[in-house]
Amino acid sequence: MSTLEIRDLHACVSEADGSLREILRGVNLTVADGETHAIMGPNGSGKSTLAYALAGHPKYTVTSGSVTLDGEDVLAMSVDARARAGLFLAMQYPVEVPGVSVSNFLRTAVTATRGEAPKLRNFVKEMNGAMGALSIDPKFAERSLNEGFSGGEKKRHEILQLELLNPKVAVLDETDSGLDVDALKIVSEGINRFRAQPGHGVLLITHYNRILQYVQPDYVHVFVAGRIVAEGGAEFAKVLENEGYEKFTGAAASA
Repeated sequence: MSTLEIRDLHACVSEADGSLREILRGVNLTVADGETHAIMGPNGSGKSTLAYALAGHPKYTVTSGSVTLDGEDVLAMSVDARARAGLFLAMQYPVEVPGVSVSNFLRTAVTATRGEAPKLRNFVKEMNGAMGALSIDPKFAERSLNEGFSGGEKKRHEILQLELLNPKVAVLDETDSGLDVDALKIVSEGINRFRAQPGHGVLLITHYNRILQYVQPDYVHVFVAGRIVAEGGAEFAKVLENEGYEKFTGAAASA
């Protein structure tokens, strides 16, 4: 069983002049074992800030509130400790790491999260199996991480990491952005394989309903001005796509 609890979370971003600007303004959310939560909202509402604050990005400063994973204080953990505890972030813009091969990166990450290095033969078999399920060419294992990859290839490699690291809670920041229909289906299948296993929760950040046609959420939350302002079931995503966020942004502006 795994539970991520976010309570009254406030966070700021560091500006170029050294000042802090508040982005998150009291986020409350619980992602329990077996649940998939979708966060939707307009650009600039703070969705990605929430993801990076959970992961411990140094650009974002949590000023108040709490985040716990299975009762453990996430905010007191270093970035690597959060990953070892079972928190995973798939980034909206995966970074390129020249000179570090995909296979070396993945084996190093798996070693860090599992606490010991897997036997090379077993790891290669596991990695190749996961790559095959995501339609990733095995030759990519020896290429530098994300260097020269297309947007779809980068996103599939994020899900490859997800499958091999096997965290408790996956935070997926706009994993569907830049994907064509075929890549979207492949990535969605990978997410569904992950969430079908016991002990997993998913927090899926997206602008659009299209990925939610393949990865059906249990809850859909509207994120505006740094907090959740409305929520509903899976069908709520369709309503948002048809009607947009204007009534929620207007209400937030007048609040």
